[in-house]
Amino acid sequence: MTRDWDLRADELSGEAIAAGQPAAWFERLYAEGAAGAVGMPWDRDTPQPQLVDWWTPRPGFADGRGRRAVVVGCGLGADAEHAASHGFETTGFDVSATAIDQARQRHPGSTVDYRVIDLLDLPADLVGRYDLVVEVFTLQALPDPPRTRAAAAVTSLLAPGGTLVAIAFRDIGAPPPDRPPYPLTRRDLALLETTEVRMVQAEEVAHPARWVATYERRSWLPHPWQPAAVEGCRHYPVPARRRLRRRPAIARRHG
Repeated sequence: MTRDWDLRADELSGEAIAAGQPAAWFERLYAEGAAGAVGMPWDRDTPQPQLVDWWTPRPGFADGRGRRAVVVGCGLGADAEHAASHGFETTGFDVSATAIDQARQRHPGSTVDYRVIDLLDLPADLVGRYDLVVEVFTLQALPDPPRTRAAAAVTSLLAPGGTLVAIAFRDIGAPPPDRPPYPLTRRDLALLETTEVRMVQAEEVAHPARWVATYERRSWLPHPWQPAAVEGCRHYPVPARRRLRRRPAIARRHG
């Protein structure tokens, strides 16, 4: 009888975190899944349901031709294939070489560029490149550290004017777990914000408890006549007419 993969994930993640290598367990788990020792982890051929629910009412994402998308921690590729099916030039990356190999086997002839990449060590050619960034259940799989670094890496993928959608388990006040997944708080969602990237919506899905958060990176660039950035700050000041920001909408729905 094949062992339940999520029980094995508890064991491997606990060992990896104790060893100070909090992302090392992904490859071991996928490798055991490919060998048949456990069920294949995160095994689905359809996109994540909350991603579909986010995508469907947004006509601006129905036709992605001429634009680029990236799926962070793409696993077996279902979400990356969804982006590609809408015409986006799509990259899917994962830290697990076995997961990427399985994704390529599952989707022969795919237009998706599947790559083995560590989110905490992004190659320069990915930074600032993508009009759409999809992050599903990746940040919640990491303790902090290195979750804050990982969030900054996710945000760095956005091109000017780009959109990020992040989907995660939502903290409902239960005692914090000692291993992944770590349900995220509203404060955790703010890790994906910078002076250039703002959250525009944080939707609370009730059943199951999920966050579906949407972020946008500003498309304008500083003008030459703007004053220099304040010493110690990496970002240019926001023009006066853009300084007033509404709090992002908190939407709630069931399903």
